[in-house]
Amino acid sequence: MAARSKARKRAFQILFEADQRGITVQNVLADWIRHSRSDDRQPPVNEYTMQLVEGYAEHVARIDELISTYAVDWDLDRMPVVDRNIVRLGAYELIWEDGTPDAVAIDEAVQLAKEFSTDDSPAFVNGLLGRFKELKPGLRRDEK
Repeated sequence: MAARSKARKRAFQILFEADQRGITVQNVLADWIRHSRSDDRQPPVNEYTMQLVEGYAEHVARIDELISTYAVDWDLDRMPVVDRNIVRLGAYELIWEDGTPDAVAIDEAVQLAKEFSTDDSPAFVNGLLGRFKELKPGLRRDEK
């Protein structure tokens, strides 16, 4: 698995854990970093994982607003936790990570959905992120 794919997978796991525990992604990221330093069995948290998690944290309110607006027939709090966090990470990378091609951000999110979620999830993730890609120029705005 490529280094960036591993970084995305770990960032997704951090978002998922934070969502499940009801704490910030920054707290979970700090836990992961601390554990990697004190336990040789834990791989280090690489720079791109940190960049994704911290970037997501910076735009969390806008990302959740976008998902709530464009996820047809899905309330954010009723969306499966895995799918919600895959879309959150994918939306961040698609909209704010200029160094990642749009197709790569979407494909990587779909791959996470194939690995961690239901048979219907890849199509859901692909469709929602595809919609964000179409609307991308108007979605990226400064949060208050």
